[in-house]
Amino acid sequence: MSQLSSLVRRVVRALTPSRHASVGTDAARDALPLAIRTRLIAPPGAHGLTISYAPEPDGDADAGEIVWTWVPYIEGDGRGKDRPVLVIGRQDSDHVFAVRLTSQSHDGDRDYVAIGSGPWDARGRSSWVDIEQLYSEHHHGMRREAAALDLDRFVLVANALRRRYGWDAERRR
Repeated sequence: MSQLSSLVRRVVRALTPSRHASVGTDAARDALPLAIRTRLIAPPGAHGLTISYAPEPDGDADAGEIVWTWVPYIEGDGRGKDRPVLVIGRQDSDHVFAVRLTSQSHDGDRDYVAIGSGPWDARGRSSWVDIEQLYSEHHHGMRREAAALDLDRFVLVANALRRRYGWDAERRR
């Protein structure tokens, strides 16, 4: 059943007009129904989010993966751009929690965690994770999986998030 569900999601994503709209344009965002757009949300309290690491190359946005999605600007005026986000945990059956990546240098900025470069950036630029902004991403709003972040770098981000918000981390068995 899981494989069938994954196949259906991939087919729906392939047929969604936003997947063929210009990357980073408002047309890409406008092609997405409101219900499945990635949204900037207020961080939940200490027990409102459990950070987990469970990447799986299955076409779904899983915790520990960097995926591409349309992300609104903090101004909340309807503008935004296509960008990578790091999935940090499951929100519900249709949504995941994510934090955005940027290639603009933020060395020494307490709101950012340096994670270096990886296959999520075609130009090989270094990246920083913004731990100040939290997003809710619908699984149909994801444009594509980019890469699984290795566990060591994920732990750096998870520890910064735990220090800042008090969120729990799922224990591996």
